[in-house]
Amino acid sequence: MPTIDRQRLRRECADTVRLALPLVAGQLSGVGMTVIDTMLAGHLDAHTLGAVSVGANFWVLAYVAGLGVMMALSPSVAQLAGAQRHADVGPLFRQALWLAAGMGLVLFFAVRLCAPYFLDWIGVDASLRADAQGFVRAISWGAPALCGYFALRGASEGFGLTRPTMYFGLLGLALLAPIGFALMYGKFGITPQGAPGCGAATALVIWLQFFSLLAWLYWRPEYRRLQLFARWDRPDPRTIGQLLRIGVPMGISVFMEASLFAVVALVLAGFGETTASSHQIALNASAVCFMVPLGLALAITVRVGNAVGRGDERGVRYAGYAGIALCVATQFVSAGAMLLAPRAIASLYTSDAAVIALAAQLLVLAGLFQFSDGIQVASNGALRGLKDTRVPMFVTVLAYWGVGMPVGWFLAFRAGFGARGMWMGLIAGLSVAAVLLFLRFRRQAARGRWQGATLAVAQSVANPGHNSH
Repeated sequence: MPTIDRQRLRRECADTVRLALPLVAGQLSGVGMTVIDTMLAGHLDAHTLGAVSVGANFWVLAYVAGLGVMMALSPSVAQLAGAQRHADVGPLFRQALWLAAGMGLVLFFAVRLCAPYFLDWIGVDASLRADAQGFVRAISWGAPALCGYFALRGASEGFGLTRPTMYFGLLGLALLAPIGFALMYGKFGITPQGAPGCGAATALVIWLQFFSLLAWLYWRPEYRRLQLFARWDRPDPRTIGQLLRIGVPMGISVFMEASLFAVVALVLAGFGETTASSHQIALNASAVCFMVPLGLALAITVRVGNAVGRGDERGVRYAGYAGIALCVATQFVSAGAMLLAPRAIASLYTSDAAVIALAAQLLVLAGLFQFSDGIQVASNGALRGLKDTRVPMFVTVLAYWGVGMPVGWFLAFRAGFGARGMWMGLIAGLSVAAVLLFLRFRRQAARGRWQGATLAVAQSVANPGHNSH
């Protein structure tokens, strides 16, 4: 059994935490924007809140699809940085911007075209449909900026500069409240726009985040050696295709998880208002806690990618296992809170005794899957650092839709456990994902498993035949 270099392990943990803290803050600010939208809508009236909630649940599917595909840039840049191939980062980044532009347009049209069918499929009340569609149409204008913002973030995070994610996440949080208030409520001579105003405000903030981060990368001296904006490059199908080969499986993976939780929410809505409200409380608390391991996972991707670029076999293992261990450690905190004080957490959201009682039961179940959730997201982050995304995609499809949903449906409807049954299904799905993804990383991190398959995107960028102008 190989000996463990404790000093190196401590150093790896410290480096991962340093990278992860701004990413955690950035992820929490994203959740905060959703909270601000909900609060503004809720204080306007129940109708607007319902329309925004329905529209936001649909928009999040497009959001995670764009995020997943654009995640391809971060490990690619991290590997180049680890190999000290800084000159290749700029050409790769410029091709990622072309990909972001195309992905943004696809999401723009897809959201607008699919929204009516989605609202009809889930049976949204006719009185809400017009405003829900108005929200979706308005927020869809932010899709191109969103994908561009993810590309900018990927370049910065892959290079190990994660603080901009925090800075501009907090900027969006600070801007959304006044802009949303003005558009939704009708201030400064603006006609009150309700739910569509909420979508427009969010889209506008996304564009402001994009241009602000773009200016940051252009002007800040720490990015100059990357020559991100040194020249204008035409689209290179080969490089964009390789980014897609990495990013599309990641997009499908995160979409599978997000769609599972969305469908569970829709299924539980049929059990009545108390069940739906209790589920939303437990889900919101879990989502907030999930931002910590998610931020760590983004940092793990960078650390593993750096080790791959250096050709450091032990470094790959240390980066992956240290990150996974950190995620497990953080989950002790969230699991402990949910298991020991579920009623107290539920009481923060509502004073309804029936909702608190059921939400507390669901929070206990949420506490049980905290460890599985942390291991699966950390293992997936490590695999992204290796650019191993295709097999994890199949794992997530199997775990969430082959295990999680069928088990949850059976326990909820056949075994009579109701909402608790669906959450037991989530535990089963996340547990299967955790075991399989961890085993996958352990296998891929073994000697020679990842060599020869790294820096593939970089090779096409470095090709002298690359199109430039």
